[in-house]
Amino acid sequence: MSLSGLTRGNAAPAAFAPSAAEWSVEVHRDEQALVGLAGELRDLYDRCPAATPFQTYEWLKAWWGWYGTSGRLRLALVRCRGRVVAAAPLMAGVRHGFPVLLPLAGEQSDFTDFLIDPVYADGAVRYLTRALLDEHGWCALDLREVRPGSAAELVAEQWPRRSWRMPSSVCLELPAAGIDDVLARLPRRTAGKMRAKLRKVDVRGITVEPVPYEGVPDAVHALVDLHLRQWRGRPVNPEHTRDRFRRHLAEAASGMVRDGRAAVLQYRWDGRLVAADLVLIGHRYVGAYLYGSIPDLRASVDVSLMLLRENLALARDRNRQGVSLLRGDEPYKLKWRPTPVQNQRIILGRTASAAAFAGLARTRAHLAARRHGRWGGHG
Repeated sequence: MSLSGLTRGNAAPAAFAPSAAEWSVEVHRDEQALVGLAGELRDLYDRCPAATPFQTYEWLKAWWGWYGTSGRLRLALVRCRGRVVAAAPLMAGVRHGFPVLLPLAGEQSDFTDFLIDPVYADGAVRYLTRALLDEHGWCALDLREVRPGSAAELVAEQWPRRSWRMPSSVCLELPAAGIDDVLARLPRRTAGKMRAKLRKVDVRGITVEPVPYEGVPDAVHALVDLHLRQWRGRPVNPEHTRDRFRRHLAEAASGMVRDGRAAVLQYRWDGRLVAADLVLIGHRYVGAYLYGSIPDLRASVDVSLMLLRENLALARDRNRQGVSLLRGDEPYKLKWRPTPVQNQRIILGRTASAAAFAGLARTRAHLAARRHGRWGGHG
């Protein structure tokens, strides 16, 4: 069994397998634990090749500071010989009238997951499962955006009670190649038009620079302002208009840029800020999370092409496998002929009422898919 590095072949040799006495579990409900465990959670993330930027300590801690509700934190940890080898950053909540456990930052994250050190995968999954089932007060654990090869899939495969899977969002990926290689995937005439559009960007003298760590908070606020200007008069994610969203994003991006796990790119034309892009840098991919541009820029250049060129260059410079365009299969993404990757929604049941919750979730997802003309989405 191979799950993006979570392989039993990578486990510790049997001769060195930890004894039962060397394992321990703990569930933290006090939000101060997120501060006290910062170093250990960062270290665990670095040891988890399947993890995405949405499982970084900076992303989760910033989200909890602006969205979390006191008393609802459920941070389950597994230790082996004192070292944290698995973590499930969760919170207690109510969905459709059912008491559930939900991933931290799930609504603002394109991928949800646990953290499991692959060297200790077998024992870590077993003890994490035990810690979760021993936690009272919930009927189902609802992970809406589980990427193939995730730690959560490994937990689901060994979950001793009922579990359910259903399609969730589609994410699109491109290999970490130069823009010319991506254009070579297109029909010759289309590729020629794209190259002409890139020359137009260069002729106009639009420049791009990464924002240094100390300038990230102001740069993120400017990015969100551009994002809202770009969508003015059209339907926009209402959360993007709220102050807590921009503050969460500014705080998270600051720590992630400092640690090399994100980049904020600013585009200027004759010294004027005309576009900005927040790119999250994972172990394998870079992800185009949010961008904004002045409304009239599209009349002059192909904005998505301009941003894609820089995202591809960033992935190549950081030795990543590719660029993830993250959730959504909008036409402007599909034109690059990316590879679709299907996220899954995984529901892990604890009590008998989990079946009713899963049935309701499936029905709502099916109805949403019919409204949008496809199966999937957030249900």
